[in-house]
Amino acid sequence: MAVTLPARFPLAVLPTPLVRARHLERALASPPIYVKRDDLAGFGFAGNKARKLEYIISDALDRGAKVMVTGGGPSSNHCASTAAAARVAGLGCLLILYGVERGGDHPSLSLARSFGAEVRFTNNPNRSSVDEAIEEVVAELEDQGQQPYAVPRGGATVLGAAGCALAAEELCGQLDLVDAKPATVILPTGSCGTQAGFVAATAAYGDGLRVIGASVSRPVEECRRRVLQLARGCASLLEMTIPDERRVHLIDARGPGFGLPSSEGVRAARLAAYTEGLLLDSTYTAKAFAVLLDLVASGKYGTTVFFHSGGLPAALWDDQRTRRPEPSLA
Repeated sequence: MAVTLPARFPLAVLPTPLVRARHLERALASPPIYVKRDDLAGFGFAGNKARKLEYIISDALDRGAKVMVTGGGPSSNHCASTAAAARVAGLGCLLILYGVERGGDHPSLSLARSFGAEVRFTNNPNRSSVDEAIEEVVAELEDQGQQPYAVPRGGATVLGAAGCALAAEELCGQLDLVDAKPATVILPTGSCGTQAGFVAATAAYGDGLRVIGASVSRPVEECRRRVLQLARGCASLLEMTIPDERRVHLIDARGPGFGLPSSEGVRAARLAAYTEGLLLDSTYTAKAFAVLLDLVASGKYGTTVFFHSGGLPAALWDDQRTRRPEPSLA
């Protein structure tokens, strides 16, 4: 079932590949495992953020915006990706980051600066400080006669979720081609837009694909509410079946907290690297991959799909700071 999407500003190289993880399967003695390689979306290091930004940037241009305003943390892939997309679209970009400015920029922040983004810090370690600051900056720019376009952390909007619904549509078609349904998809859930797009699309496609979000940022119940709200808004926008709460499945994968590596995630990242050459970051994808390993080990699931959302600059940053001895595959 194809959906009619809003106007798109092309960024990503689509469709992204679906690959069989045969080496991992052998290491785990598991049923089929596939990886949806949205880390290879083809626009810088944006990963699946490129999908969201295609529709967000298009809307900003349609509204006559001149500068994108968004925010997150110093390691935010969303911020770096927005800065790159804004530059390509001929727009300015102002980023609001929580915390204080320190020396030795994270690779994502270095990339954002190299794309010409103006960067401001809230001087408050609370991530939510970004939300209020975005509103203040938008008001400031409007008073100056500029035309800002605000984007919440992670690009978690209905339009952003629509871009992720396309990923689910792609994946369904790819799984049909290899006769790999039913399947369970595991993806990292932070700001909730990616899972929302998947929930909206899979409600339209019917049974055969179950989506489980690994909550790496927020409490599960908060994520459940956000995912369902965004999914329903996305489905309404795309004129698809409105999903109900039974389609929203989440597992708490925060470990010691957002942005802090978990022992399970470290092991998962090592295993992914040694078996399939996959680079995973400790904040998002490694924790989600650890959930996949747990589900496979439970023996309750058949074919599984890991949705690799990206985060390669953070993965390289992690690798520089962490020695990676060869993992035990026993």
